Amino acid sequence: MKNVSQEIKDLSIKSLESTFNKLSNAYKSMTETGSNTTLVQKRLNAVKIGLESLKGTWNGEEFRYDEEIILTSKEVLQGIIPSIEKQIAKSKEGSSQRTLNDRRLTALKLVIESFENRLI
Repeated sequence: MKNVSQEIKDLSIKSLESTFNKLSNAYKSMTETGSNTTLVQKRLNAVKIGLESLKGTWNGEEFRYDEEIILTSKEVLQGIIPSIEKQIAKSKEGSSQRTLNDRRLTALKLVIESFENRLI
């Protein structure tokens, strides 16, 4: 994996943790209202696995997923990227929303890279 500064590592992990928490809350809320949770569940699992992959790569923490799960998670996360890029394009330079989405995009790209390294 390419050399990443400690600041980017920290911001990426915080971004993924935030995304995981938001998806967890959405899943809980949707479950309570009887909404279809399939997409949120897939994204929640993919973000969780991605977070574990980065922590495993950078902090030496355990990572115990097989190739099929990694590939599925990679595909789900790649599917999120275009919508984040659209949100970035619509947001104002320097806005908090833009910063949040820039960090989220960086984190997702680093997760995908860490998945690719695990599949080699």
